[in-house]
Amino acid sequence: MKIQHSSSKPENNVIIVTGASGNLGQAVVKKFIAEGFSVIGTVIPNDPVTLDFPAGHFEKAVVNLSNEDDCSQFIESVVEKYGRIDAAVLTVGGFAMGNIAETKTSDIYKQYKLNFETAYNTARPIFLQMMKQNSGRIFLIGSRPGSNAKNSKGMIAYGLSKSLIFRLAELMNDEAKGHNVVAAVVVPSTIDTPQNRKAMPDADPKKWVKPEEISNIIYYHCIGEAASLRETVIKVYGNS
Repeated sequence: MKIQHSSSKPENNVIIVTGASGNLGQAVVKKFIAEGFSVIGTVIPNDPVTLDFPAGHFEKAVVNLSNEDDCSQFIESVVEKYGRIDAAVLTVGGFAMGNIAETKTSDIYKQYKLNFETAYNTARPIFLQMMKQNSGRIFLIGSRPGSNAKNSKGMIAYGLSKSLIFRLAELMNDEAKGHNVVAAVVVPSTIDTPQNRKAMPDADPKKWVKPEEISNIIYYHCIGEAASLRETVIKVYGNS
């Protein structure tokens, strides 16, 4: 784990964004920087994507989210510098097709590691810190296939792994009652990204949801009256 620190300690709110180089991750980083947050964004080792965010509000951390110790050390370093974590948006994940006949246990395990293990390794130490400080918001990225078995036909491994995200949020919210710590699940439909446009050239991207729309909704649930919501599942389906 390697985090690039700036020299001064900011006084504004602190947010962790995993997968900061992804389409959704970059949109979330940009939104929270624009709103005055200090953002710590994780990337994978040897990430080829160049991130161009204001240095005064953004720090890049190279973290192997599949490694529990690496994640714990990363969170410890953030708390050591900033003293708190106000919010976290965990965007890292992966996708795979396959019905039951095509899906082996190894396929399920791969999706489990991509979609659940990376989230849990990060969410757990963040959750424990938020419980200590008696405040915080964690946003986990769910999916339609994960929310309902009917939606996961042909996506068995993916749907099973994403279903655990909903259970994790429920368990954290139950444990956090009375502590002003909330885990919310964001459930987007197809996200309008260059990769999805290339993969589905015959689809209508106007029906999809843009990463910027998702980031705006996440920010809304961090502040103001929305901050009092509990146990939320935020469905961002656009027109699909």
